[in-house]
Amino acid sequence: MAWYDEAVFYHIYPIGLLGAPTENHYDGVTHRFKELEPWIKHVKNIGCNAIYIGPLFESVGHGYETTDYKKLDSRLGDNDDLKKFVKDCHDNGIKVIFDGVFNHTGRDFFAFKDIKEKRENSPYKDWYCNVNFSGNNEYNDGFSYDNWGGYNLLAKLNQWNPAVRDYICDVIRFWIREFDVDGIRLDAADVMDFEYMKAMRRTGDSLKKDFYLMGEVIHGDYTRWANRDTLHAVTNYVLHKALYSGHNDHNYFEIAHTVKRLNDMGANEPGGLKLYNFCDNHDVERIYTKLNNKAHFVPVHILLYTLCGVPSVYYGSEFGIEGKKEKFSDASLRPYINLADHKDDYENNPCTALIAALGRIRQAHPALSYGRYEELYLTNRQYAFARTLEQSRVIITVNNDDNPADFNLYAGNGTCYVGALSGKEVAVSDGWINVNVQANSGDIWVEKNDNITYETIKLDVNVFKEQQIRVESEEKSEEESEEEAGYSNLVEGGTTSDTKKEDIIVDLNKPYEEMTVSELQQCVLNKLAANGPLTDQMRKDVADNVYRDSLLNWVKSFR
Repeated sequence: MAWYDEAVFYHIYPIGLLGAPTENHYDGVTHRFKELEPWIKHVKNIGCNAIYIGPLFESVGHGYETTDYKKLDSRLGDNDDLKKFVKDCHDNGIKVIFDGVFNHTGRDFFAFKDIKEKRENSPYKDWYCNVNFSGNNEYNDGFSYDNWGGYNLLAKLNQWNPAVRDYICDVIRFWIREFDVDGIRLDAADVMDFEYMKAMRRTGDSLKKDFYLMGEVIHGDYTRWANRDTLHAVTNYVLHKALYSGHNDHNYFEIAHTVKRLNDMGANEPGGLKLYNFCDNHDVERIYTKLNNKAHFVPVHILLYTLCGVPSVYYGSEFGIEGKKEKFSDASLRPYINLADHKDDYENNPCTALIAALGRIRQAHPALSYGRYEELYLTNRQYAFARTLEQSRVIITVNNDDNPADFNLYAGNGTCYVGALSGKEVAVSDGWINVNVQANSGDIWVEKNDNITYETIKLDVNVFKEQQIRVESEEKSEEESEEEAGYSNLVEGGTTSDTKKEDIIVDLNKPYEEMTVSELQQCVLNKLAANGPLTDQMRKDVADNVYRDSLLNWVKSFR
C-alpha cells in the first residue's frame, strides 16, 4: 500500500488559476504563488489529500514549452516560493506531484539555443530528433527538426540519446532534493520511449519511497505504460468519456462495459489497474458544460469517487463552473479564480457540498481504494456495484432517470446499511437490501457502525433545474440564430447547414497538421487496416478519440 493508492487528487493549472500573463516577457519575478496559500486549506476541506500542479517551470507561454526545468516560472514566483508551497502542503497532510514536460522543450531552452548559435558544432545537436541543417522552418533557423503535435514551438527531445536521459533524470533528482516533490505526471507519455520512462521510474524509486509516476495517455492498452517497470498509472480517458456520454445517452451499459474492460486489462497486474480518473482537466471541457442534464453532476461524481482508480477534481469544477473548448484557445478551460468569491459555496453550492462529502467518504472507507469490484445491477438508467475489502462491503447505486428507482441488492452478512450521502437506513433481510434512489442521483451504502456519525448532505435538485432551464434557453436562442442564418443564406442563393453530410474522403497529400479530427480518425483507421483486420474495438477506440493532438501523434506513430 502506498500513499497514492488512497489519494484524492486536486488538479491545479497555476498559470490560469493565478491569473498570470499568457506570455512570459522575462521581465522579473512576480510572487503569485503566495496566493495559493488559502487554496491548500480549501483542498483539505473538500477531502483531497494530493495535488497535481503544473506546468510550473520557466516557459514562454502556456507552460509546456519549457525553457528551464530548474527554475519556477517567473510569472508565478521563484524557487523559494515553490519550496514553501510544497512544505505547506506536506504540513497539511497533502502530497504534491509536478507536471513533467520531458517529451519536448521550448526554443529558448539552453540546448536548443546552442544549436541555433553553433549549428553543426553544437554538442547538443543530437539532443533533438532529426535535426537537419539542410532544412529550414518558419523561424528561419536554417535547420529543421521534429516537433510535438505539428508545432515547431515545441522541439522534440531525442529520448534515445543517453545524454538527454541523464539530464532529465538529473532534473528529477533536483526536484526531489530541492522541492521534496512526491511524484510526477508525465506530459505526452503516450509518445515517449518506454526505456526513457523506465529510467525515470528507477530514478524516482531510488531516491524517495513511494515516488509516484503517472503519465498522460489517451488510447490503447494502458498496461503498456502502467506496470511494475514503467509508470504507476496513466490518465483514464476511456472512463472520462464513458462518464459523461453514459449519462448524456442514458446508457449505463457503456460505463459498466468500460469498467469491465479496464478490469480485464489489469487482471495480470498486482492489485489491478489503479488509473488516474477524472471528469475534466485543463485540456477538455468542464463536466458541467458537457452534461446535457446538469443534475447528472451528482451520479457522475459518485462514480468518479467509487469506481476502481484514483479520483481527481480539476480546480473550480467543485463549484460547478463551466468551460467550453474554443477552436484556437484553451483559455476558457484554465480561468483565474478568486477563492474568496466562493467562500459560501460549502453551504450554498450543491456541487461543492457533494465533492466535499465524497472526499470524506472516500477517505473513511478503504474498500473504495482497495476493494474488489462486483457488478450488482445494470440497466440503461440504473447501475449498482459493490467494492469489497475483507469483511467490509460498500454498495454504490446511481440513477440517471428523471424518476426515483428501487434497487434490490445482495448485501452479504451485515445487519443494516446507511446511505453515506442521504442518511437513510435500510435493514438487511436474508442477505439483501431494498433501497430507493432519487431521480438523477445516487448514494453510497455502508454498513452501519454505531461509533460513526454520518455527515449527510441535502442536494437541492431545484438548483440544477434552474441551471438546466437557463442552458436550454441559451441553446434555443443559438438554434434560432442558426435558423435565421440558414434562411438568409438560402435567400442569397447559398446552402443551409442541413446539407447532407458526405462520407469522409481523405486527401493523402494533405499534411496531417491541416486535417480535421474526422480526417485524422479516418487516417488512423486506414493505417490500422493496413496492418491487419479492423476489429469493433479498434473502431470504437478511434471513434472515442476526439482529441486532435492525440490523433496527430497516433497517426504519426505508424511506420
